[in-house]
Amino acid sequence: MYASYFGLKQEPFSIAPDPRLLFMSEQHREALAHLLYGVQGGGGFVLLTGEIGTGKTTVCRSFPEQVPPNVNLAYIFNPKLTVLELLDTVCHEFGVPVPARERAATVKDYLDPLNAFLLQAHAAGRNNVLVIDEAQNPAPEVLEQLRLLTNLETSERKLLQIILIGQPELRTMIAQPELEQLAQRVIARYHLQALGESETAQYVRHRLEASGLQRPMPFNRSALRRVHAVAGGVPRRINLLCDRALLGAYAGGQSDVTRAVIDRAAAEVFPRAARPAPAWRRTARASGPGSRPERAFWPQRRR
Repeated sequence: MYASYFGLKQEPFSIAPDPRLLFMSEQHREALAHLLYGVQGGGGFVLLTGEIGTGKTTVCRSFPEQVPPNVNLAYIFNPKLTVLELLDTVCHEFGVPVPARERAATVKDYLDPLNAFLLQAHAAGRNNVLVIDEAQNPAPEVLEQLRLLTNLETSERKLLQIILIGQPELRTMIAQPELEQLAQRVIARYHLQALGESETAQYVRHRLEASGLQRPMPFNRSALRRVHAVAGGVPRRINLLCDRALLGAYAGGQSDVTRAVIDRAAAEVFPRAARPAPAWRRTARASGPGSRPERAFWPQRRR
C-alpha cells in the first residue's frame, strides 16, 4: 500500500521470511559459525537458543547454504511428537525406507534401517545432521530418544549430529537432572540476544535499501532510537512497528517517520499490557469517567 509512496519496490518489513531481505548481524554470523562448527564436530548436540523473534529462523534458513556438499541434512519443524512419531519423521526426512509390517511398530523397526543408512553414509564419506526447530516443545522422553540416537556410532565417530534450536526454556530443560546425559553431549551452544541500538538502525536501513530505497532514510535518528526502545531490538517486533509506522506516515501524508509516528504505531501493534501507561493517563483513569479518549492512530491529513 505505502511502498510506491516511499519509492520502494516492495514492503520492507513483512514478517514472512524473505531471503532478499536477510540481515545478518555480527551475533547472527557467530550463531551460524557455531552451527557450522557442529557439522564437523563428530556427533553430539549443538544448541541455538534465543527469545521469540530474535532471528533463530533467519540463522536456520541461512545454514543449508553454508554446509559442505558432503552433508545430509534433515529438518523437523514440529517436534511435538511421540517417540515413534519422531523416529518415523527422522527416517522420512533422511529418505530412509521403513519396511511395511502387519503389527504395531516398535522403536527397533525404525532404528535398524536408520542405523544402516547412517553407516552407509559414513562409509561414503558423508556426515548426517538432524536440525530440530522449536526444540523447547518435545517431551522429556522424546529428548531422551534423541540422545539415544547419538549412540549410533562406529569405533571412530558418532554417526549423527543433532542441532536443537529453541527458546530460552530449552536451556532450562536440558539443565534438569534427568537430562544430564544429554547436556554432557552438547559440544557447542549459542544464545541470540536482541539487537543493540546501532544494529537496529542498520537493520532498518538494510531492509529499506534491499526493498529499493533510493531517497534519504524516511526514519530520522530520533525515530530510530524510539524504534529500538519500543521494539527492544527484537527483529520481529521491529518489523511490526516499522511496517505500521510507514503506513501511518503514508496515511498522514508525511514524507518522514518521526518519533511521534512511532509512538502511535506502537500503540496499535503492541498490547498495552506490555507497556506501562504514561503518568498522565494513569491519573486520568484514576479520576474516573469523563477523561479524554485516546487519539486514533492515523494522523489527520493536512489540508
